[in-house]
Amino acid sequence: MTYKNNQEYIPMPIIEMHMIEGRTDEQKRRVAAAVTAAVSESLDCSPETVRILITEHRQEEFYVAGLNKAQRAEQQKAQEQGQ
Repeated sequence: MTYKNNQEYIPMPIIEMHMIEGRTDEQKRRVAAAVTAAVSESLDCSPETVRILITEHRQEEFYVAGLNKAQRAEQQKAQEQGQ
């Protein structure tokens, strides 16, 4: 448990990040470090209490407005041809 001023229980922040697969381990390490620093500073907590979970998704599993990347590309192509 994390305590502030030896009195109040402060739960550790847990940050979930979802992204399309394909980024390098180095890129994920850099974003985890940057997010840890930002959360630690913003919440006035120790970086050791910050937890980050990165979940990667295939492009076919990531939808925007009900369409995956292939469907959005098809839609964009159809719109461009219709102009």
